[in-house]
Amino acid sequence: MQELWTNILQTLGLAWWIEVTTETPSCTYYFGPFSNANTANAAKQGYVTDLEQEGAQGITVAIKRCKPSQLTIPGESSEPAKQNSPQLFSSQA
Repeated sequence: MQELWTNILQTLGLAWWIEVTTETPSCTYYFGPFSNANTANAAKQGYVTDLEQEGAQGITVAIKRCKPSQLTIPGESSEPAKQNSPQLFSSQA
């Protein structure tokens, strides 16, 4: 019954989600949906711990009502993409 209620809330955009933003890697993650903020709050530490074990740094967490279109959103890199660029190596040390 709880799952049905959560699905209804999610359809209406009223479900609660855990939004975790990391500096390294620059990324936003959404975990959920949850039927209420207390349930989301109780679950957040497990997600943070998993990200810390994977080496994520600069972690911030928010509990919010939303309806994310993506569960993982990579941030913009400060370096331009260098696909198909030749790599140059120097023999000088």
